[in-house]
Amino acid sequence: MQPLIGISCCYDNVPGRFNLGEDYVLAVRAAGGVPVILPHAGDADIPEILRAVDGVLLSGGGDLDPDYFGEEPLPENGYIDPQRDQFEIQLARMTMAAEIPLLGICRGMQVMNVATGGKVHQDIGLALDKYLQHQQQAPRWYPTHGINITKYSTLYNILKGDKLRVNSFHHQIISFIGKNFTISATAGDGVVEAIESVNGRNFALGVQFHPENMYRKYPIFLQIFAAFVRAAARYLSSKKGRLIQEKC
Repeated sequence: MQPLIGISCCYDNVPGRFNLGEDYVLAVRAAGGVPVILPHAGDADIPEILRAVDGVLLSGGGDLDPDYFGEEPLPENGYIDPQRDQFEIQLARMTMAAEIPLLGICRGMQVMNVATGGKVHQDIGLALDKYLQHQQQAPRWYPTHGINITKYSTLYNILKGDKLRVNSFHHQIISFIGKNFTISATAGDGVVEAIESVNGRNFALGVQFHPENMYRKYPIFLQIFAAFVRAAARYLSSKKGRLIQEKC
């Protein structure tokens, strides 16, 4: 039985529709999971969602409302979706509390961080005097800058190395790390490129880059999804075991 992976999505207000890039779905499928899209219809749905899924993937998208990390909005802060912010932050908290495997990509990593008391800089130009290009002018699948991965971290163990070149599509960056997370990769300018749970029993990994856009040309990036889906499969197995015990 394959694990069910819930994937958060964006919302276009003008046409009134939820949407998600197909690469998230295809990457989860390629890694052996069954993807299902999670619209942010309301917090009341979250307990039922978490009873159904075996893993949660927080996708990329727009900027977070800085009110969630105690700041007023600056002119550099982009468009925010209040309903998505509220839903995903609560979803991240409840997913981690239930020890369900969690993977955050780009905005998703920032959601994980803010959900646990962390903060982000509203724009990289306000935080650093000199920095790399993090809004690349290149195809989404193409790696444009390097990252340094902390040895023996979860990400290091997944990718089997401490150097990697990644793509980049963001202007906000993590400033203060959330509770129970540690930084596991940085770019050459110091920008946080990955965070992960300090609890080894609970798979919770966030990356600032977009591996879903890269895995077909660079198969190493599929290993991130494969590790996530394996963790979800273990969770599914333990969940089935608990159900059997409850019936006995």
